Amino acid sequence: STVLLILVASVLAPWIAPQNPFDPAQLDLMDGLTPPMTANEITGRTYWLGTDPQGRDMWSAILYGSRISLLVGFASVLFSLTVGVGAGLLAGYLGGRTDALLMRVADIQLSFPAILVALLVFGIFRGVVPPARQEEATLYVLIVAIGLSNWAQYARTVRA
Repeated sequence: STVLLILVASVLAPWIAPQNPFDPAQLDLMDGLTPPMTANEITGRTYWLGTDPQGRDMWSAILYGSRISLLVGFASVLFSLTVGVGAGLLAGYLGGRTDALLMRVADIQLSFPAILVALLVFGIFRGVVPPARQEEATLYVLIVAIGLSNWAQYARTVRA
């Protein structure tokens, strides 16, 4: 029930949150570092979890941040599941050299820590994508990096 509540709250963040932490027009520096559950002396607003130094409501930041975290989590698992199941089915169905090659690649993948693979993907991304386009593609690269670092477990399981 707690997980369901978190999912619902994160999906409904634009309607639940008192402030959009990504909208600079809604920020007021006079609300900066307001303690939790106290009214700010200047603006009179009360924030449940207080504010950061820029005046962003921490409750709103948590709700909006959870949306991004859940999106990356679900999308990266779906991506790694798709790649891993596809590779495992291909290896199991074709057998022979294809099976041996795909499973050795999976073994090599499993020998590296996931964070190292993700850092490798990010390094390649920074070298290939022009700096002007990097910010808008960061979320997709994060999903691909996490997905590519975890596909081998699915491939080994499906092939077996």
